[in-house]
Amino acid sequence: MTTPPPLATDPATTNENASEGSGLQAGLKNRHLSMIAIGGVIGAGLFVGSGSGIAAAGPGILISYLLVGALVVLVMRMLGEMAAANPTSGSFSAYADRALGRWAGFTIGWLYWFFWVVVLAVEATAGAKILAGWIPAVPQWGWALIVMLVLTATNLASVSSYGEFEFWFAGIKVVAIAAFIVIGGLAIFGLLPGSDHPASGFSNLTAHGGFLPNGPGAILTGILMVVFSFMGSEIVTLAAGETADPRAAVTKATNSVIWRIAVFYLGSILVVVSLLRWDDPAILKDGSYVAALNSIGIPHAGEIMNAIVLTSVLSCLNSGLYTASRMAFSLGLRSDAPAAFARTTGRGVPQAAILASVVFGFVAVAFNYLWPDTVFQFLLNSSGAIALFVWLVICFSQLRMRKTLQRESPEKLVVRMWLYPYLTWVTIAMITFVLGYMLTDTAEGGGRDQVVLSTLVAAGVVVFALVRDRLGRNRSHDAVTPS
Repeated sequence: MTTPPPLATDPATTNENASEGSGLQAGLKNRHLSMIAIGGVIGAGLFVGSGSGIAAAGPGILISYLLVGALVVLVMRMLGEMAAANPTSGSFSAYADRALGRWAGFTIGWLYWFFWVVVLAVEATAGAKILAGWIPAVPQWGWALIVMLVLTATNLASVSSYGEFEFWFAGIKVVAIAAFIVIGGLAIFGLLPGSDHPASGFSNLTAHGGFLPNGPGAILTGILMVVFSFMGSEIVTLAAGETADPRAAVTKATNSVIWRIAVFYLGSILVVVSLLRWDDPAILKDGSYVAALNSIGIPHAGEIMNAIVLTSVLSCLNSGLYTASRMAFSLGLRSDAPAAFARTTGRGVPQAAILASVVFGFVAVAFNYLWPDTVFQFLLNSSGAIALFVWLVICFSQLRMRKTLQRESPEKLVVRMWLYPYLTWVTIAMITFVLGYMLTDTAEGGGRDQVVLSTLVAAGVVVFALVRDRLGRNRSHDAVTPS
């Protein structure tokens, strides 16, 4: 096993292998990173997928969101501790490399890259479907191509271009959720002018079969339905390396994750289940947010929500391409990917890493249109549990890195995980439980398929990493052994 780099090494700003350009540049402003941090926790899944969770768990879905939100807060606190001490474009992959071994950084880095390039295909298809509904003259595949090309060009231009697009995409999401909470809150208490919605207060939380109409077990079902809508919170720690003051930026972003989750997730879902009875057929038919807006007489609620969902899709695409390319860049910098991935243009853009990521994304989009129920379904299932694997690796990395930081650089511990190491172990137990519970979901393409296939893919990457490392050490040994 090779000796990991010292904590002071920051590959986000030190790129000795890059013959073109001068490595990644500090092109993101504070307002960019702030909005990336806020927007990162608001995915399209919140708008689209929450209806199924409400139908399954009733008002108790709030507990599901609360538990998953608490899990994400704990994971982000651990990641924030490591990122504030050593901001880097590789984030948790680089920390796993340092704390757990070369094989761990290699494995989780490539798995995370794989996850996001599959997400590119999912989001491009979702966005194309909305756009084709508005302008049917352009076929759906044509819209998918256009969306991918535009955002690829944006990411290739400069990191500030990515930041500017994401600032406005995320800004629209934030304003939309905030407006929804305010308008819905007024309607709940009968204070919304022009609305004929009865002032129900919070009676809908208990009036139709109780707070847990389907029993306490439905909370766990709800957890499986909502856990993946939180993926993306960690993007801010990858982006922090391209700001003028990475340590301050990542500290601020990770410290604010609690209120972001409380307001945008718990706040908006509380409005939905307070405005509507949980078993209202419109929640599944129209979507939870559209149904809520329709119930208070907001005209064209469906079209408004489609526009917001499209913005969320474009935001996810934009961030997904950025995230995949920066992870590929970091892997290239550590010699865990082709050296070309670590080269940057004069504008500080890892062009080869971006193009490689988007090419795989284009291929996955093609699979979605040609073989949606076979090849593309396999891609979805085999990447489905990777988010939880990433969170587990963050936990184990923090357990090891905290000891190293306390011994070598205690002054860098400007963000500290609460009740270390006890809460870290509690988080590991929670994630492990969710993975285990997923195995009970035997539906086609359900939790069991995702865990099994994701585990097989992860095991394959681990084996490749270990064999590669062993061969590398053998070559080094042969090189220094006299003949």
